[in-house]
Amino acid sequence: MRVPLRRIGNSLGVLLPKTTLDAWGLGEGDALELSGRDLRPIGRDGFLHQELDELKRGMALAIAGQFTPSQVRAQILANLYRWRHQGMWVSAFDEWHAIANSDDDGQLYAAMLGRDENAVRLRQSAPYAGLLSQQQVGRLHEEAAA
Repeated sequence: MRVPLRRIGNSLGVLLPKTTLDAWGLGEGDALELSGRDLRPIGRDGFLHQELDELKRGMALAIAGQFTPSQVRAQILANLYRWRHQGMWVSAFDEWHAIANSDDDGQLYAAMLGRDENAVRLRQSAPYAGLLSQQQVGRLHEEAAA
């Protein structure tokens, strides 16, 4: 949605439609977060969390489209091995380890691409980092920010 930039006193500002503020659950006195490229509600009701998960799911989708399950499993195991020896371990890594050691491609793709609570939780600690190029990751971040 395009909103005009207007003079408000000695400053320039943007008037947001009340329907947008209502959809965000915001009213007078609430705050918005301003970053370099966007204006949004401050992490209310998981709004930002959902966007972050969609970004992670988009990365997983790109990985699933470019790499075989064997390649993904190898990357998972390599990262988990390195992270364990660096003392960086969370409980979700035990689950990823079991998934990577399984021959069940459906289980791997369900964890990477699913929309259920378990897949969302596992994607928060996704150990298949390093498969996509920095350019690909940057492009996915730009698309998510748009």
